[in-house]
Amino acid sequence: MVDHPPASDALDGIFHALADGTRRGMLRQLTEGETTVGALASPYAMSLAAASKHIKVLENAGLVSRRVDGRTHHVRLEAAPLHAGMEWIRHHEQLWNARLDRLAALLEVADPDLP
Repeated sequence: MVDHPPASDALDGIFHALADGTRRGMLRQLTEGETTVGALASPYAMSLAAASKHIKVLENAGLVSRRVDGRTHHVRLEAAPLHAGMEWIRHHEQLWNARLDRLAALLEVADPDLP
């Protein structure tokens, strides 16, 4: 088993949460503002219990927070954790762009007639 540092655990949770289209859709809905679990579930053919499971994954990743008002659960977007995911993506984008630029330069030296 690979030993991951704690920051990697947070990224794992973020990317796991974002890996599902339903959860991404829920996050998109939440960009409009706080809403209820029922409102988040309504665009999908799912029960409130199923929607709640999706929301729990988002909560565990720190992407949403939930407050309970009587029997109504209100969900709000917490965008800060997305920044860690974006930083990871930017780092790897820069890394691969640099590697591809070096490869292109080597290929140009090896065969200057390449397009």
